[in-house]
Amino acid sequence: MITDIYLDANATSPVLPAAAAAAMAAMQDCFGNPSSSHATGLRARALRERVRACARRVVGAPEGRLMFNSGATEGIQTAVLSALCAVRERRASGKACGEGFADIVLVGATEHKAVSESLAHWNRLLGLGLELRVLPVDGDGRHRLDVLRALAPRLAFVCTMAANNETGVVSDLDGISAVLLDTTSPALWMVDCVQALGKLPLGLGASRIDYAPFSGHKLYAPKGIGMLYVREGAPFTPLMCGGGQEDNARSGTENMSGIAALGAVLEALERGDTFLGTEALQACHARLADAVAHAFPGVVFNAPAYALPTTLNFSVPGVTSAELLDLFDAAGMRVSAGSACAASRAAPSYVLDAMGLPAWRSMSAVRLSIGPLLDDAALELACQRIAQCGAALALPASMAAGLETVKPDAALEAGMELDAIAAHGWLAAHPDAIVVDVRDAREHSVACQLELHGRQALNVPLARVAEHAAAWLGADARPLLFVCRSGARSARAARTLRALGHPRACSLAGGLALAV
Repeated sequence: MITDIYLDANATSPVLPAAAAAAMAAMQDCFGNPSSSHATGLRARALRERVRACARRVVGAPEGRLMFNSGATEGIQTAVLSALCAVRERRASGKACGEGFADIVLVGATEHKAVSESLAHWNRLLGLGLELRVLPVDGDGRHRLDVLRALAPRLAFVCTMAANNETGVVSDLDGISAVLLDTTSPALWMVDCVQALGKLPLGLGASRIDYAPFSGHKLYAPKGIGMLYVREGAPFTPLMCGGGQEDNARSGTENMSGIAALGAVLEALERGDTFLGTEALQACHARLADAVAHAFPGVVFNAPAYALPTTLNFSVPGVTSAELLDLFDAAGMRVSAGSACAASRAAPSYVLDAMGLPAWRSMSAVRLSIGPLLDDAALELACQRIAQCGAALALPASMAAGLETVKPDAALEAGMELDAIAAHGWLAAHPDAIVVDVRDAREHSVACQLELHGRQALNVPLARVAEHAAAWLGADARPLLFVCRSGARSARAARTLRALGHPRACSLAGGLALAV
């Protein structure tokens, strides 16, 4: 089985072994409720506060709120609710005094959709009717400070990010802060720090930033744990009310295993002996960029020099993101086309569109993102496989015939799609069955010969299924199990054979990723 090379760390990361051990210890040994007053609860409370103290040191926030939550989306929701409730109160006070009030909420054009969707949701729910405007970015992906300056006196709330999840572009936070201070803007300011933790220096307590959400799973902690920083004196409204945990900031019994795991990651950051430093990450970035440049002639990189060394975004002329993702996946490299939250929607990158890049670059963009635990062996193997993908892409177009030539109209029949467990039993019950891998020729060229439950697969690209149909049909037709990366192409192949009269053509539901 091919060894996975995981290059999608901006989407999520594996769990640091020390973090997994800390989570298990919290579940088994320090399992108390930190709100309890007995010894078991006190030990849990002490653990929670040790992690909070470490977090304060790592993000440079000796004062203000630093609360644990489920992750960045909850933190963003809490910050947005807090800011908009404060705007409502200011508005009521201003009207009472016959004064004006700030009426614009500004969100960066390349922000994560969790921000813009939260703003629209709470603006509507609170009935504020605030004007939501987009802060444009320049061709390098940085916020237009001239636009910010022009609007600053009317701003109620500004939302930007420390570093972009798709391109790695590092925002000019000092420049934004200077504009807000120079103009004495009344705006509250939220900075999404999800991609910044462990990659950028953070001194939140000395900054103009009012709210900063974090998510643990982007840096080797489990999913479901995060933090929100709220500057001392900044307006705050709890999103979660109930038992009054987290000093009435976020009710609900704390996720102690998640907090313990996050604490292990934060301690590793503070010690500085676990993760690659900036220089080492820059060297890794340079090697990956060099491998990409040699593998794909004409490649264009979609981020400037001031981007995180953990992120490499590029486009290959004449090749769509979907084609590149299929090729990388067949080679055992896990990459993405942008935000994981939007991966199911085949659409151009709104981040690259906002930067004013040509449409083809947006449609062809691929993101490689590494974590600071990347080792030399994985990096070397990644560079080798990038070269293999480049060689496969150079195959004649006739060998990678278009997948759109097979468009059967037959409806999905009961029993035609088999999940991994059912497929195992089905193959055992049909020893004469043929397993057919319908990935295209380019994918086959970078993938190992496929075996499924001891059955070697026949490689037939989807576009050539019709050529083989006659050999597979007839009174003594052998059962067929079609497989591909995700299950989409194999389902189309099975429908085609069923439509042609084959009674036992099936597809592996969910694709090869779920076959193991």
